[in-house]
Amino acid sequence: MTVVVPTYNEGPNVAELVRRLAAALDDDVVPGGAEVLFVDDSTDDTPAVIAGVAAQAPLPVRTIHRERPTGGLSGAVVAGLEAAAGARVVVMDGDLQHPPEMVPVLLTTAHETGADVVVASRYTGRGDAGGLDGWWRRLVSKASGLLARSMFPVKLRDVSDPMTGFFLLRPGAVDVAALHPRGFKILLEILARQRLRVVEVPFVFGERFAGRSKATVANGMRYVQQLTSLRFGRMSPFAVIGALGAVLNLAILAGLQGLGAHYLPAVITANAVTIVLNFLLQERFVFADLRDGAYSVAGRFARSFAFNGTEAAVRTLLLWWIVERAVPHPELVQAVLILVAFVVRFVFQSQVVYRPRQGADVTEPTPSRARPGL
Repeated sequence: MTVVVPTYNEGPNVAELVRRLAAALDDDVVPGGAEVLFVDDSTDDTPAVIAGVAAQAPLPVRTIHRERPTGGLSGAVVAGLEAAAGARVVVMDGDLQHPPEMVPVLLTTAHETGADVVVASRYTGRGDAGGLDGWWRRLVSKASGLLARSMFPVKLRDVSDPMTGFFLLRPGAVDVAALHPRGFKILLEILARQRLRVVEVPFVFGERFAGRSKATVANGMRYVQQLTSLRFGRMSPFAVIGALGAVLNLAILAGLQGLGAHYLPAVITANAVTIVLNFLLQERFVFADLRDGAYSVAGRFARSFAFNGTEAAVRTLLLWWIVERAVPHPELVQAVLILVAFVVRFVFQSQVVYRPRQGADVTEPTPSRARPGL
């Protein structure tokens, strides 16, 4: 069995974590033995601390130090799954909020039930999330889990805590190549992408042994982005940005007409502003993982502006023809034409602007790291 521990500047916790894992995972509990695999993205002395602990540890301790980490904590877990030697893999936090003494419970449950995944849940049975800092984080945690279960009512029907970072899985049951790690909710990624047999066991989420939580509002926003992308794919954030752009477009059109401008130059101005703004937002929130393998930012902007400018010009001509001949309401016509053009723009952006160049090595950008337990 392999215990995968993703770490980011967790040096003060390493020795105590390994000591407690070694005490919990003797040969009677894990026939054939267990190993601890740290996947470390630290920028401090944590790798050296792990090496020092490994030299004296009573069980095998390995380290993967990622010099150029991708995918945040989720990427670290996937790297651990790919390198794990055990027939069962436990993923747990490095700050001792996930008690090492629970690992044998996860392993026994897996053997008794034959489950693909055993989830350590804070919200079932006698589980408790008391280690979360304050009522606000506990509320956010419950609300986030409720949102996830609402969006995946079938795949998460037996999971009360899809936000946990403490779980056991059978590597052979998980298609690791199908995962797209980003952010820090890797269990949600695993469960949402395939049908797995899941059981839960309760656990008490403890206080941090050392250091401080790395959860931020930005990571919360990335979770929402991850959830919508899993449910609806890349088109979901694209649609949100498109909707915001459409509202802005219509607002500029109405505002300029209110100032006395003719509707045609007002439409052209509104189109130009929203094309630029949409490009900037799509760069950041929709196609960020494809930028490295695509054209340069100037090339992407040129292609995007050329296509969208052409599309906007054709749309403006259609608007003029319709308004002059049939429907004298430019705002209404513009809204309908924007909606019709949405799918065409999405296909062009995905298949042309951000299409990876042949032979390009595409990796996701490194989001800021945060611990599970939002």
